[in-house]
Amino acid sequence: MIIGANMRTLFPPKPEIVADIGVIGGSGLYDPGILEEIREIKIYTPYGEPSDKVVIGILSGRKVAFLPRHGRGHRIPPHKINYRANIWALKSLGVKWIVSVSAVGSLREEYKPGDLVVPDQFIDMTKKREYTFFDSGVVAHVSMADPFCEHLRKILIEVGRELNYRLHDRGTYLCIEGPRFSTKAESRVWKEVFKADIIGMTLIPEINLSCEAQICYATLALITDYDVWAERPVTAEEVTKTMKENVEKAKNILYKVIERIPDQPNLEMCSCCRSLETALL
Repeated sequence: MIIGANMRTLFPPKPEIVADIGVIGGSGLYDPGILEEIREIKIYTPYGEPSDKVVIGILSGRKVAFLPRHGRGHRIPPHKINYRANIWALKSLGVKWIVSVSAVGSLREEYKPGDLVVPDQFIDMTKKREYTFFDSGVVAHVSMADPFCEHLRKILIEVGRELNYRLHDRGTYLCIEGPRFSTKAESRVWKEVFKADIIGMTLIPEINLSCEAQICYATLALITDYDVWAERPVTAEEVTKTMKENVEKAKNILYKVIERIPDQPNLEMCSCCRSLETALL
Protein backbone atom coordinates (compact mmCIF):
# COMPACT_ATOMS: atom_id res chain seq x y z
CA MET A 1 0.00 0.00 0.00
CA ILE A 2 2.85 2.40 0.74
CA ILE A 3 4.37 1.85 -2.70
CA GLY A 4 1.04 2.50 -4.39
CA ALA A 5 0.47 5.69 -2.41
CA ASN A 6 3.93 6.97 -3.25
CA MET A 7 3.50 6.24 -6.95
CA ARG A 8 0.13 7.99 -7.03
CA THR A 9 1.84 11.05 -5.56
CA LEU A 10 4.56 10.98 -8.21
CA PHE A 11 2.44 10.11 -11.23
CA PRO A 12 -1.20 10.77 -12.10
CA PRO A 13 -3.62 8.00 -13.04
CA LYS A 14 -3.88 7.14 -16.75
CA PRO A 15 -5.81 9.80 -18.66
CA GLU A 16 -8.41 9.14 -21.33
CA ILE A 17 -5.80 9.26 -24.09
CA VAL A 18 -3.34 6.37 -23.70
CA ALA A 19 -0.26 5.37 -25.68
CA ASP A 20 1.70 2.29 -24.62
CA ILE A 21 4.80 3.23 -26.62
CA GLY A 22 6.83 6.44 -26.44
CA VAL A 23 9.45 7.61 -28.92
CA ILE A 24 11.88 10.34 -27.88
CA GLY A 25 13.50 11.89 -30.94
CA GLY A 26 17.00 13.29 -30.70
CA SER A 27 19.10 15.46 -32.99
CA GLY A 28 17.72 15.23 -36.50
CA LEU A 29 14.46 13.50 -35.54
CA TYR A 30 12.13 16.30 -34.49
CA ASP A 31 9.29 15.68 -36.89
CA PRO A 32 6.60 13.15 -36.02
CA GLY A 33 5.77 12.87 -39.74
CA ILE A 34 6.12 9.10 -39.46
CA LEU A 35 2.84 9.05 -37.50
CA GLU A 36 -0.71 9.02 -38.85
CA GLU A 37 -3.92 10.39 -37.34
CA ILE A 38 -1.89 12.73 -35.16
CA ARG A 39 -3.04 15.07 -32.45
CA GLU A 40 -0.91 17.27 -30.21
CA ILE A 41 -1.26 17.41 -26.45
CA LYS A 42 0.18 20.08 -24.19
CA ILE A 43 0.97 18.49 -20.84
CA TYR A 44 1.58 20.36 -17.61
CA THR A 45 3.78 18.57 -15.08
CA PRO A 46 4.87 19.17 -11.48
CA TYR A 47 8.38 19.69 -12.90
CA GLY A 48 7.53 22.37 -15.45
CA GLU A 49 7.05 22.13 -19.19
CA PRO A 50 8.29 19.22 -21.31
CA SER A 51 10.50 19.94 -24.32
CA ASP A 52 7.47 20.29 -26.58
CA LYS A 53 3.91 19.18 -27.06
CA VAL A 54 3.51 15.41 -27.14
CA VAL A 55 2.23 14.13 -30.47
CA ILE A 56 -0.07 11.12 -30.31
CA GLY A 57 -0.48 9.14 -33.52
CA ILE A 58 -0.59 5.73 -35.15
CA LEU A 59 2.53 3.92 -36.35
CA SER A 60 2.43 0.34 -37.60
CA GLY A 61 -1.06 0.03 -36.16
CA ARG A 62 0.00 1.05 -32.64
CA LYS A 63 -0.73 4.22 -30.72
CA VAL A 64 2.55 6.06 -30.13
CA ALA A 65 3.49 9.17 -28.13
CA PHE A 66 6.28 11.16 -29.83
CA LEU A 67 8.33 13.80 -28.02
CA PRO A 68 11.26 15.73 -29.59
CA ARG A 69 13.91 15.84 -26.87
CA HIS A 70 15.35 19.21 -27.90
CA GLY A 71 12.00 20.65 -28.98
CA ARG A 72 11.10 21.12 -32.61
CA GLY A 73 13.72 23.28 -34.25
CA HIS A 74 16.41 22.03 -31.82
CA ARG A 75 15.96 24.98 -29.46
CA ILE A 76 16.91 23.34 -26.12
CA PRO A 77 20.56 22.42 -25.41
CA PRO A 78 21.21 19.06 -23.73
CA HIS A 79 22.05 20.48 -20.30
CA LYS A 80 18.80 22.49 -20.23
CA ILE A 81 16.38 19.73 -21.24
CA ASN A 82 13.67 19.21 -18.62
CA TYR A 83 14.14 15.44 -18.43
CA ARG A 84 11.84 14.96 -15.44
CA ALA A 85 8.99 16.77 -17.20
CA ASN A 86 9.55 14.74 -20.36
CA ILE A 87 9.42 11.35 -18.63
CA TRP A 88 6.56 12.40 -16.34
CA ALA A 89 4.56 13.52 -19.38
CA LEU A 90 5.03 10.17 -21.14
CA LYS A 91 4.25 8.24 -17.96
CA SER A 92 1.07 10.26 -17.52
CA LEU A 93 -0.09 9.03 -20.93
CA GLY A 94 0.33 5.41 -19.88
CA VAL A 95 3.59 4.79 -21.77
CA LYS A 96 5.19 1.44 -20.86
CA TRP A 97 8.02 1.43 -23.43
CA ILE A 98 10.36 4.19 -24.61
CA VAL A 99 12.50 3.96 -27.72
CA SER A 100 15.07 6.75 -27.56
CA VAL A 101 16.78 7.92 -30.76
CA SER A 102 20.06 9.73 -30.15
CA ALA A 103 22.94 11.13 -32.23
CA VAL A 104 26.38 10.20 -30.87
CA GLY A 105 30.08 10.38 -31.64
CA SER A 106 32.33 7.34 -31.92
CA LEU A 107 35.16 6.44 -29.54
CA ARG A 108 36.13 3.30 -31.51
CA GLU A 109 37.70 2.93 -34.95
CA GLU A 110 35.30 0.09 -35.78
CA TYR A 111 32.24 2.12 -34.75
CA LYS A 112 32.01 4.15 -37.94
CA PRO A 113 29.97 7.22 -38.90
CA GLY A 114 26.69 5.98 -40.28
CA ASP A 115 26.69 2.90 -38.02
CA LEU A 116 23.95 2.23 -35.49
CA VAL A 117 24.50 1.15 -31.89
CA VAL A 118 22.10 -0.39 -29.38
CA PRO A 119 24.06 0.31 -26.15
CA ASP A 120 23.89 -1.97 -23.13
CA GLN A 121 25.85 0.12 -20.58
CA PHE A 122 26.59 3.77 -19.78
CA ILE A 123 29.07 5.93 -17.90
CA ASP A 124 27.72 9.15 -16.41
CA MET A 125 29.96 12.23 -16.60
CA THR A 126 27.20 14.82 -16.30
CA LYS A 127 27.42 17.36 -13.50
CA LYS A 128 24.33 19.37 -12.59
CA ARG A 129 21.13 17.71 -13.76
CA GLU A 130 18.00 16.67 -11.88
CA TYR A 131 18.54 12.91 -11.61
CA THR A 132 15.54 11.59 -9.69
CA PHE A 133 11.82 11.88 -9.00
CA PHE A 134 12.49 10.78 -5.42
CA ASP A 135 14.16 13.89 -4.06
CA SER A 136 11.94 14.53 -1.03
CA GLY A 137 9.69 12.53 1.26
CA VAL A 138 10.54 9.14 -0.23
CA VAL A 139 13.98 7.60 -0.81
CA ALA A 140 14.49 5.20 -3.71
CA HIS A 141 17.68 3.49 -4.88
CA VAL A 142 16.91 1.89 -8.24
CA SER A 143 19.31 -0.71 -9.59
CA MET A 144 21.09 0.35 -12.78
CA ALA A 145 23.39 -2.67 -13.09
CA ASP A 146 21.77 -3.48 -16.44
CA PRO A 147 20.32 -0.09 -17.31
CA PHE A 148 18.70 -0.76 -20.69
CA CYS A 149 15.68 -2.99 -21.25
CA GLU A 150 17.06 -6.24 -22.66
CA HIS A 151 13.70 -7.14 -24.18
CA LEU A 152 13.49 -3.89 -26.14
CA ARG A 153 17.17 -4.03 -27.08
CA LYS A 154 16.62 -7.48 -28.58
CA ILE A 155 13.82 -6.19 -30.80
CA LEU A 156 15.89 -3.23 -32.00
CA ILE A 157 18.86 -5.47 -32.81
CA GLU A 158 16.75 -8.02 -34.70
CA VAL A 159 15.10 -5.36 -36.85
CA GLY A 160 18.36 -3.52 -37.59
CA ARG A 161 19.98 -6.73 -38.77
CA GLU A 162 16.98 -7.72 -40.88
CA LEU A 163 17.31 -4.37 -42.66
CA ASN A 164 21.02 -5.11 -43.25
CA TYR A 165 22.24 -1.98 -41.46
CA ARG A 166 25.70 -1.86 -39.87
CA LEU A 167 24.59 -2.25 -36.27
CA HIS A 168 26.57 -2.90 -33.09
CA ASP A 169 24.56 -4.89 -30.56
CA ARG A 170 26.54 -3.70 -27.55
CA GLY A 171 28.30 -0.56 -26.49
CA THR A 172 29.02 1.72 -23.55
CA TYR A 173 27.51 5.18 -23.95
CA LEU A 174 29.54 7.86 -22.16
CA CYS A 175 27.32 10.84 -21.36
CA ILE A 176 28.95 14.26 -20.88
CA GLU A 177 27.34 17.46 -19.63
CA GLY A 178 27.68 19.56 -22.77
CA PRO A 179 26.89 21.72 -24.53
CA ARG A 180 30.61 21.88 -25.39
CA PHE A 181 32.38 18.92 -26.95
CA SER A 182 35.31 17.13 -25.30
CA THR A 183 38.93 18.24 -25.44
CA LYS A 184 41.36 15.84 -27.13
CA ALA A 185 42.74 14.90 -23.69
CA GLU A 186 39.26 14.11 -22.38
CA SER A 187 38.35 12.15 -25.49
CA ARG A 188 41.44 9.98 -25.10
CA VAL A 189 40.50 9.32 -21.46
CA TRP A 190 36.97 8.27 -22.47
CA LYS A 191 38.43 5.94 -25.10
CA GLU A 192 41.60 4.55 -23.54
CA VAL A 193 40.91 4.67 -19.79
CA PHE A 194 37.14 4.34 -19.53
CA LYS A 195 36.92 2.05 -22.60
CA ALA A 196 33.64 3.64 -23.71
CA ASP A 197 32.40 3.12 -27.26
CA ILE A 198 30.16 6.10 -28.03
CA ILE A 199 29.71 9.57 -26.58
CA GLY A 200 26.68 11.82 -26.29
CA MET A 201 24.97 14.36 -24.06
CA THR A 202 21.37 13.25 -23.52
CA LEU A 203 21.13 9.72 -22.12
CA ILE A 204 21.43 10.87 -18.51
CA PRO A 205 19.15 11.32 -16.60
CA GLU A 206 16.55 10.25 -19.17
CA ILE A 207 17.31 6.56 -18.67
CA ASN A 208 17.36 6.54 -14.86
CA LEU A 209 14.16 8.60 -14.66
CA SER A 210 12.50 6.08 -16.98
CA CYS A 211 13.66 3.32 -14.64
CA GLU A 212 12.18 5.13 -11.64
CA ALA A 213 8.94 5.51 -13.58
CA GLN A 214 9.05 1.75 -14.30
CA ILE A 215 9.16 2.28 -18.06
CA CYS A 216 11.14 -0.10 -20.28
CA TYR A 217 13.79 1.97 -22.08
CA ALA A 218 16.28 1.35 -24.87
CA THR A 219 18.37 3.61 -27.13
CA LEU A 220 19.00 3.51 -30.85
CA ALA A 221 22.22 5.51 -31.15
CA LEU A 222 23.13 7.02 -34.54
CA ILE A 223 26.86 7.67 -35.07
CA THR A 224 27.49 10.96 -36.89
CA ASP A 225 31.29 11.23 -36.65
CA TYR A 226 34.41 10.24 -34.73
CA ASP A 227 35.05 12.10 -31.48
CA VAL A 228 38.18 14.28 -31.39
CA TRP A 229 40.52 11.46 -30.21
CA ALA A 230 40.73 10.45 -33.87
CA GLU A 231 41.90 13.91 -34.96
CA ARG A 232 39.83 13.65 -38.12
CA PRO A 233 38.26 17.04 -38.74
CA VAL A 234 34.81 16.74 -40.26
CA THR A 235 32.76 19.35 -42.04
CA ALA A 236 29.24 20.39 -41.18
CA GLU A 237 28.24 19.11 -44.61
CA GLU A 238 29.58 15.62 -43.82
CA VAL A 239 27.81 15.51 -40.46
CA THR A 240 24.55 16.75 -41.99
CA LYS A 241 24.71 14.11 -44.74
CA THR A 242 25.40 11.31 -42.25
CA MET A 243 22.67 12.60 -39.94
CA LYS A 244 20.11 12.61 -42.74
CA GLU A 245 20.99 9.04 -43.72
CA ASN A 246 20.86 7.91 -40.09
CA VAL A 247 17.46 9.48 -39.51
CA GLU A 248 16.05 7.56 -42.48
CA LYS A 249 17.48 4.35 -41.03
CA ALA A 250 15.95 5.17 -37.65
CA LYS A 251 12.52 5.74 -39.19
CA ASN A 252 12.72 2.43 -41.07
CA ILE A 253 13.66 0.64 -37.86
CA LEU A 254 10.88 2.31 -35.88
CA TYR A 255 8.23 1.16 -38.37
CA LYS A 256 9.16 -2.47 -37.75
CA VAL A 257 10.08 -2.23 -34.07
CA ILE A 258 6.79 -0.63 -33.03
CA GLU A 259 4.68 -3.44 -34.48
CA ARG A 260 6.78 -6.04 -32.62
CA ILE A 261 6.62 -4.49 -29.17
CA PRO A 262 4.23 -6.64 -27.11
CA ASP A 263 1.51 -5.34 -24.86
CA GLN A 264 3.48 -6.40 -21.79
CA PRO A 265 7.24 -6.74 -21.16
CA ASN A 266 8.90 -10.11 -20.74
CA LEU A 267 9.67 -10.19 -17.03
CA GLU A 268 12.40 -12.79 -17.50
CA MET A 269 14.33 -10.43 -19.80
CA CYS A 270 13.70 -7.11 -18.11
CA SER A 271 13.04 -5.64 -14.67
CA CYS A 272 12.51 -2.01 -15.74
CA CYS A 273 8.77 -2.30 -15.30
CA ARG A 274 9.10 -3.39 -11.66
CA SER A 275 12.21 -1.46 -10.63
CA LEU A 276 10.63 -0.04 -7.48
CA GLU A 277 9.92 -3.42 -5.92
CA THR A 278 13.31 -3.39 -4.20
CA ALA A 279 14.17 0.32 -4.47
CA LEU A 280 11.95 2.13 -1.98
CA LEU A 281 13.09 2.68 1.60
